[in-house]
Amino acid sequence: MVTHDAILDVPRELVLEVSRLLAAERRERGTRRGARALTCFKQALLVLRHFREAAIAEALARDNTISRATAYRYIGEGTDVLARNAPELAEVLEQALSRGRTVILDGKLFESDRCRLPKPDDSGTDLWYSGHKCHHGGNVQLLADDRGKPLWSSPAEPGSVSDITAARLHVLPLLRKAAKQGLTTFADLGYEGAGTGVHVPVKRPKDVAPDRFSADNRAANLLLRGLRAVGERAFALLVGRWRLLRRTTKSPSRIGDLVKAALVLYKLEKQTH
Repeated sequence: MVTHDAILDVPRELVLEVSRLLAAERRERGTRRGARALTCFKQALLVLRHFREAAIAEALARDNTISRATAYRYIGEGTDVLARNAPELAEVLEQALSRGRTVILDGKLFESDRCRLPKPDDSGTDLWYSGHKCHHGGNVQLLADDRGKPLWSSPAEPGSVSDITAARLHVLPLLRKAAKQGLTTFADLGYEGAGTGVHVPVKRPKDVAPDRFSADNRAANLLLRGLRAVGERAFALLVGRWRLLRRTTKSPSRIGDLVKAALVLYKLEKQTH
């Protein structure tokens, strides 16, 4: 066995912020001083390694001289603490109205390893399998501002659920209310039929040749796609920075909490710089 030193490329201020959140959680639970195997600072480092490096619980347990079960418990606790600090949708929309009056809506399948789980309708279809992406995972909806910065993420729906269905469950009702106050939302064709305030490209009918599609519609689609494409940056910022989101072996039902936790880490890191 060979030992070596390693550096975690996150600012110390971020570790301290996560430590404070964990300390507040322990106080709320009434945890006695010295009753935990790791201090709040070391638990924060463990959680950040898990998100930043996608470090597995076995490696984290070994490096911190704790049991694997304790490592799993600390990871789960840290994820829950971070996810609970994620912004609420109503708050995000209120801020968007007071600032730019524009948001971008997009969805992403976060890949997950899991066994087959049939849908409850006895159709034989795999609940967490996305036929569009050809992979298991959870569908998460995300709102970004007009600069591509992530603002809010939804709970995860099974991979078989389409973007428009997931949006109707978690975001569209409040988006429609905000649209009446002047909020504009840009989205792709996956949100066709979303309703008031959500602008999507004009769909070309199958029986219409591309050169027969009106110039006005082509120009409108080009402009809208250019505005909406900035939203792709929001998912890239989260997935690129927090590698755990690229593929998880956890239950897909936890994907929503993982994305919310990563969103909080993104915001905390921006605040500490």
